[in-house]
Amino acid sequence: MTDANPVDWIGSSERVADTLDPVHAARIAATLGEPAPAAGAALPPLWQWAYFIKPVEGAGLGADGHPARGGFLPPANDRNRMWAGGRVEFLAPLRVGVPAERVSTVADVKEKTGRTGSLLFVTVRHEYHQEGRLAIREEQDIVYRQPSPPRLEGSEPAPEAQWADTIEPSAVLLFRYSAVTFNGHRIHYDHPYVTETEGYPGLVVHGPLIATSMVAAFRRARPDARLSHLSYRGLRPLVSPKPFRAAGAIAEPGLARLWAEQDGTLAHQAELRFEA
Repeated sequence: MTDANPVDWIGSSERVADTLDPVHAARIAATLGEPAPAAGAALPPLWQWAYFIKPVEGAGLGADGHPARGGFLPPANDRNRMWAGGRVEFLAPLRVGVPAERVSTVADVKEKTGRTGSLLFVTVRHEYHQEGRLAIREEQDIVYRQPSPPRLEGSEPAPEAQWADTIEPSAVLLFRYSAVTFNGHRIHYDHPYVTETEGYPGLVVHGPLIATSMVAAFRRARPDARLSHLSYRGLRPLVSPKPFRAAGAIAEPGLARLWAEQDGTLAHQAELRFEA
């Protein structure tokens, strides 16, 4: 079906079950420098991205290390994949060590034209169920762009922060995050590939890792807050090993603005709704 219209993939779905293994939670914690949650404890926000992974053997991967498109996701031949953003609704915490299931559906596919050429936007909806209830509802926006020089410089200044964590995206951190999320995308660990084929000056920091870092910085600043909804988007990539800051500020009661900044300009930004 690789020669079909990508719009034909709207409605495509898959189910993936997971036991939310506590040993794997400890690996994620070690990667992120966080305390490891015990069996039965709440899985920290956005750690679900390191679970519910449908493994694909090497023969089923594309040249970029991602699963070849044309299965669950629509074909996007000869284009580079980027995680553009998404929205997450936190309804109930997932519990470590308790079986759960993710149901994923291709919700929308759109072709647009940008400054760098043709762009294919794919929105995937995920619903995470555990013990008969819906725990998390989210949408991920994935964009496939024609090969072109990446935009690396920021133009929007970062606002004044009320809290901030400094993240050093070393090659080891990026490799370990790729490992715990079973992410084979070569831009995160293969220096010759990312510089010679995709045109970046170094290894690219994962969009999910940036979003996770922004939320973790908020939770350290407001440990008693209960998260309800997150919307986030990438403005430009962050490249290893240069440090960046995961920062934020309260915009109004129950609403925080989060961002990742480097050299004083924004790279990613988010809005987080919460209950005190």
